[in-house]
Amino acid sequence: MVKKTAALLLVTALLLSACGEKKDTSPNKAGSATNDSQTASTAGSNSTKPDQKDAKKDSTSAEPGDTAGSTDPETDKDDTHSQDSSDPNSEAAVPLKYHMNKAYNIVPNEEGTEKKVVLLTFDDGPKKAEWINSLIDTLDKHHAKAIFFVNGYRVKENPDLLKLIHDRGQIIGNHSWDHISLRKEPEAKVKQQIEDVQKIVKDTIGESPVFFRPPFGEGGDIGKKIAKENGLLYMTWSNGSLDWTMKSKGTDNPQKVIQNVLDQLHAGSNILMHELPWTTEALDQLLTKLESKGYTFVDPRSIELEMR
Repeated sequence: MVKKTAALLLVTALLLSACGEKKDTSPNKAGSATNDSQTASTAGSNSTKPDQKDAKKDSTSAEPGDTAGSTDPETDKDDTHSQDSSDPNSEAAVPLKYHMNKAYNIVPNEEGTEKKVVLLTFDDGPKKAEWINSLIDTLDKHHAKAIFFVNGYRVKENPDLLKLIHDRGQIIGNHSWDHISLRKEPEAKVKQQIEDVQKIVKDTIGESPVFFRPPFGEGGDIGKKIAKENGLLYMTWSNGSLDWTMKSKGTDNPQKVIQNVLDQLHAGSNILMHELPWTTEALDQLLTKLESKGYTFVDPRSIELEMR
């Protein structure tokens, strides 16, 4: 009897051992790999850099010049601007389909890419939440992205407004700290004007701008040099709305803004506008008219950071 019991116990132990649960040694598919193009920060991660001649104040007579810069093979291999995957508002990396030419127009990289595009930009902010929200509501309605070129002193006064622009999915550009002409300033001051904006924007929203527009279109050779050193694509504009010339009492200002843009409209237009009440009022009708003419709105993130 004792022998039979021992035998039964031995058989039972062997069966339990054979049927024991096998551990899962496979990797965790949900988080085992990281996409480098998503985790790299947008701030300078694909910083090809322009080197241009002086731009004149009048956008129609601006004289962009030669391009000089190197390409980072690590950032170019995906042909995208990198996005920060730690930012809950970041989107998938955007393919680089366009570049800026020496006339500050936006040009397709390859045949077959849509040519009838415009780049939307707004300077001199951030000013008022009311204007910003209205502009972005309209941009969202038309599925458009724009560059908001900000001044450092305004960001210092209104950091929440910078966060508002960023949190609503629009693109931040560098417009220098003070709204002054940089053309005749010494290098140390130009460097401070540009790099202080890079710092305050990075400190406020977690990423630095990759686009730079000097006030009045007057960056000078030094401004281009400093922009290049900071991985910024230097630009003025190729289509000026002239909204900044209008008086606050002009009841027809919105229509003037629209007409000024349409009068200069061409494929690749780099449209200069501002955070102003009449521009805010005009934007929906302007974008509707552009769409009716067959134009679409280029995503700034799809533009290479090198002029050519």
